[in-house]
Amino acid sequence: MPNQAAMGMSMIDVDTAKASFPAKDVQALRSLAEQVAEIAARGEQEEKRKLWYATNALRPIRPLVFCDPENGWSEIIRESDCECENELARNIEYTLRKEIFWGNSMGDDRVIDAVFALPHVYGSTGWGFDMENKVGGENGHAYTWIPGLKDYERDLPKLHIPVLNVDFEASEYLLALVRDAIGSFLDVKLKTAWWWSFGLTAEFIFIRGLEQLYYDVMDYPDELHRAMAVVRDGYLSQMDYLEEHGLLSLNNDNTYVGSGGFGFTDELPAADYSGSARTKDMWGFSESQETICMSPAMFEEFVFQYQLPILERFGLNCYGCCEPIDIRWNVVKKTPRLRRVSISAWADIEKSAELLEDKYIYSYKPAPSYLAIPDMDKEYIRSSLRDFLQQTKGCCVEIIMKDNNTLGGNPNNATDWCRIAREEIDRFCGG
Repeated sequence: MPNQAAMGMSMIDVDTAKASFPAKDVQALRSLAEQVAEIAARGEQEEKRKLWYATNALRPIRPLVFCDPENGWSEIIRESDCECENELARNIEYTLRKEIFWGNSMGDDRVIDAVFALPHVYGSTGWGFDMENKVGGENGHAYTWIPGLKDYERDLPKLHIPVLNVDFEASEYLLALVRDAIGSFLDVKLKTAWWWSFGLTAEFIFIRGLEQLYYDVMDYPDELHRAMAVVRDGYLSQMDYLEEHGLLSLNNDNTYVGSGGFGFTDELPAADYSGSARTKDMWGFSESQETICMSPAMFEEFVFQYQLPILERFGLNCYGCCEPIDIRWNVVKKTPRLRRVSISAWADIEKSAELLEDKYIYSYKPAPSYLAIPDMDKEYIRSSLRDFLQQTKGCCVEIIMKDNNTLGGNPNNATDWCRIAREEIDRFCGG
């Protein structure tokens, strides 16, 4: 059930956690970890932290830039670049190499810390249906799947709240193993991204199907409400379990939050925080990209009302990803303690600026498709960013490049985009 955050390592299974690293792998990891520690010690990291703190407090110093090429990373760091043989060591190596590229080459505002976050070893009983019955999907490509909830009368009783199974012994073993490898250079800690989004709809669509969800609004509204209530309660139950067992970690630091941006803030944790994180001490996040064809009223009835009890538990909230929020802003703005709002490439930029003003973080997601060709149109990138900055003057802006499925085989597209974005921001702020 839990989704891993975009920035984190993948969920680690018990068999992988029982691994040991060959001496050659340890040597390679230590060399990379030392480089990350050196980057983290540079004075520029503290300057970047100040920028994120200011933006998250709605007192921006300048628009911020962050680029995560996602699937495009495979064109920046190739399999042949990696040295480790052990699967887990190779996973760690890849993460460290990304940190080094971010710190030395990317040119965005991401902070590099001397910290390595390692997820717990865990599993889940699931929702009662096979969620991995997929066809295709290799290497980040498109796929289809066969949903398990085919008939409400027959299958709805199978839908149940998942139960997390955390293997504490394996998690501690893994922690010791990685600390022994790179702990001389980096602070290795258990910090699991138990969720990415509390959107609910993506989870339910894997259970029921995308087209069927839309049919259900008209054909089976009562059953759909009952099913969405189970999904809501499943996440609420998960949150209770994580709080009770001390498994949550604060995300008011260099943790990726929402669909872009980082969590640096002095407004969290809550005033009564005593060392064990609760949801009220954290950023929360929800979205519903899959339901953009619903009217705002239908979205509120069948989706948002089920997200709301979850969002109410968090100290600060983010909302939105690829959906154009301006269309359903009158609903989304009801999110409690809403701070970060995603404005996608499909939203009306100028209208969104009027709606958000300087009261929320305007988290802009330019279309990644322009980076998906070998020779991207740099002048178009420059002019579109220049227009965007003018249209959002007076807003609290961050510009997030993500959702790249490819960089067109040209890794320079990512660094060139960051360079152009920073040049236009400097021109804008200087003017």
